[in-house]
Amino acid sequence: MTLVAELSALVPGATVLPEGERAAPYERDESGLGRYPPQAVVLARSVDDVVAVLRYSREKRLPVVPRGAGTGKSGGALAERGGIVLSLEKMDRIVEVSRADMVCVVQPGVVLETLQKAVEEQRLFYPPDPNSQAMCSIGGNLAHNAGGPRAVKYGVTSNYVLALEAVLPDGTVVRTGHRSWKGVAGYDLTHLLVGSEGTLAVITEATLKLIPLPRRVETLLAVFPDEDAAAGAVQAIFDAGLLPRACELFDGPTMRAVGPRAPFKFPDGVGGALLIEHDGHGDGVTEELARSGELCTSQGALEVLAAQDEAQRRKLWETRRMVSVALTDIRPFKISEDVAVPRGQLIEMIRAVRRIGEKHGFPTASYGHAGDGNLHVNLLFRGADERARGEAAIDEVIETAIRLGGTITGEHGVGLAKRRFLRKEQGEAVVALQKRLKRAFDPDDLLNPGKIFP
Repeated sequence: MTLVAELSALVPGATVLPEGERAAPYERDESGLGRYPPQAVVLARSVDDVVAVLRYSREKRLPVVPRGAGTGKSGGALAERGGIVLSLEKMDRIVEVSRADMVCVVQPGVVLETLQKAVEEQRLFYPPDPNSQAMCSIGGNLAHNAGGPRAVKYGVTSNYVLALEAVLPDGTVVRTGHRSWKGVAGYDLTHLLVGSEGTLAVITEATLKLIPLPRRVETLLAVFPDEDAAAGAVQAIFDAGLLPRACELFDGPTMRAVGPRAPFKFPDGVGGALLIEHDGHGDGVTEELARSGELCTSQGALEVLAAQDEAQRRKLWETRRMVSVALTDIRPFKISEDVAVPRGQLIEMIRAVRRIGEKHGFPTASYGHAGDGNLHVNLLFRGADERARGEAAIDEVIETAIRLGGTITGEHGVGLAKRRFLRKEQGEAVVALQKRLKRAFDPDDLLNPGKIFP
């Protein structure tokens, strides 16, 4: 029997796609790292399907690559070594939303925005908000410990994970964690699996913590002569004891790229901007927003614009969410990295990116979650033949982030894209320890092999 025929017989409730045209969407993700054809794709519909595929994988010595919605930017869902892509997209049920316990129970294929709308109908709030929230799945968010603009106030995905159901590489189903908000029994295996990029187990269900939905949200845009002034305003806002729920920075090249096609039109002649949002449950929200606006003005803002209604607020956020696409439109060849540095080093990181771009002859564009020091650094070039030079420049960007006390990835994960940098950040001893953990879970190295580690 062929691989596809064997898998179809093994998991009759699942959909099995052969290598070729039907499996083509599963050969790539949003990393731009190319196409990696799997030998088969299994669209699982139950935990039993996942168990069967992993047991088969071990018997046949075939790699298995777990996959969510394919929106990842690190190559974590690419079948670099062939084998089986195990898609969780059809496991898309919101099992429960409990107001009494303030938790929800979800399968990994649930789209993040769908979950957020469902819990907000119950006046509850699930804060993590990666830019791809309209498309990305909870499983992918768990695998990469996704963040987003609201992380500065509310934290990242792992801050909301209470319990997991997961299948180990040998097909054993385990349940880690607890439904209660507190619990410290044993090793914290739940948060070991979160962020492990599908290398230790396949998550099939998650119990997530919810919090009360803020009753008020207020938003402003401040524009500056340059990005240094904008970054200075970020520091001033936090020095004043304010904690916005989002504080997003745009540098000049980013604003010029997104401006012509964005719902919100930036004023002419500006070189930096901040999108700031406060939320809460009373009149203090408006006062905090006004104070942030005053601090922006004191740091040289040319104009401060407060959104007057939900429609204006949506325009501002739609403009932010289309930045990456806009940069690709003007320069289809670009390298994008999501380094993060301590907030006090933000200005130095922005300046270093400019210097590196000038040294290597590439335009740069930096934007992102300035409130927690997470910058999306883009090197823009005209042709694929320039990529090698671009990679050398990116090496310098990443080394600068590490030197400033930061990290090679703030939210996208390591995957294939950044595995060569892991030792630079963590050192040989820590990488070796993580490899021993990988072997303990997956001694045959069949579950998402080749990811994370150099």
